[in-house]
Amino acid sequence: MKAMHDQLERYTTQLEALARDQGLDYYPVDFELVPASFMTEVAVYGLPVRMPHWSFGVRYIHQYVQHRMGHSRLFEVVFPGNPGRAYLSENNSVEENTLVVAHVLGHADFARNNALFAASQRQVGYDIVDLAAQRAKQIAGFIEAHGVTAVEAVLDAALALEPHIDVNHPLRRPPYPEYVEDAPKGSGDGFHSRFATLPGEAAPAPARQHRRAPVPPHPELDLLWFIANYGGQMEDWERDIFLMVREESFYFHPLFSCQIMNEGWASYWHARLLREADFLPQHLYLEAIKTHSDVVRPYAGDDQTALAINPYHVGFVLWERLVEEQGLEAARRVMSCEDDFGFLRNHLDEALARELRLFRYQARRNGEIAVTAADLDDLVEEILAPRFNFGAPRIAVAELGNDGSLILEHDHRTDGRGLDLERSAKVLEYIQRVWRRPVVLRTVDGDGAERIIESR
Repeated sequence: MKAMHDQLERYTTQLEALARDQGLDYYPVDFELVPASFMTEVAVYGLPVRMPHWSFGVRYIHQYVQHRMGHSRLFEVVFPGNPGRAYLSENNSVEENTLVVAHVLGHADFARNNALFAASQRQVGYDIVDLAAQRAKQIAGFIEAHGVTAVEAVLDAALALEPHIDVNHPLRRPPYPEYVEDAPKGSGDGFHSRFATLPGEAAPAPARQHRRAPVPPHPELDLLWFIANYGGQMEDWERDIFLMVREESFYFHPLFSCQIMNEGWASYWHARLLREADFLPQHLYLEAIKTHSDVVRPYAGDDQTALAINPYHVGFVLWERLVEEQGLEAARRVMSCEDDFGFLRNHLDEALARELRLFRYQARRNGEIAVTAADLDDLVEEILAPRFNFGAPRIAVAELGNDGSLILEHDHRTDGRGLDLERSAKVLEYIQRVWRRPVVLRTVDGDGAERIIESR
């Protein structure tokens, strides 16, 4: 292990120098070799140390089973920041970890220069690993003070709403205005407007009317923020947990929204850096490049056709094409300002879609898979649909009832889908426990029929 550590440390220093010569611009990265079990835990929790919750245990079992069946392998986990943190598996060979170091440098360049990542880090901070560890310590204190059952009930609700933030508002946003000002009577009226222009002493300005503003003043998509700020019967520590989960969601948002771009950019750069790294022994380069072929291959396992895209493959091919046709500077400009939505809509064309063998399909009840018409716009939207709104249904707070009930509305027209009513009822039950008044959701089922779900 020490031999691999020493060898890798030497190659890391050389690869970092090469990356900067090639124009990569990134914050320092701390690399650390860790056991494979640690990698699995980080992948499941999303962070090395995070708030405890039973749902992470369920995810761990799923991840462990997938790994044992050979369906997933974790080469690295990286956290953008200043410095960035990258965990490399001790189970990787030195050739694989050399590729991973080059890959991580591509991620670090992306995280510093992409607008969505930069905005997220400015708001959340540049060391999410330490921040999450502090949050976990705070929650341990809440458990000691209020008991594990009470804290788990709040985490049930907050984590169920994890994707329901609104990144169009800043992380730290003010409460709604308490009052709204009505326009003065007579304004806009033709007679009063002409009267006001007549010579002579000016009439006193009409008094403006104030009235209490409705809550919310508009459909509110940031459910975590709304409940933390307007849950009248919540205790302060419960609000803190909701705001902690919301802060972490702001951190994870660019990772989710730029997955194809980010993995493709990192794959483009690991391939390019390895190609340019004449200090690497020939046999190491050949082994590393075999790993590259596995990472960016289009198909899952030995199948000839996969029913899901490999973001490494799609992103890698798109970036290679962009650099080849428009040059590196143009590609960097695209990297700095787009997310997956703009990237695919603006740069995936018919020829590239055919080369990538992308197609739409429909699964029939009898298990057959039917390929459907391959219109490019439809194909792009099909790929992007699961990424819309953090992958969650678009649900907003519509109003507060007179009895303090929380009325939620599912925007199924934008979503284009109904909800799983059983799971929705469970989430409402979680929310009701902390809201402590009735919670109502207006939605449609899988067949498009209107439904109202309540938890009292």
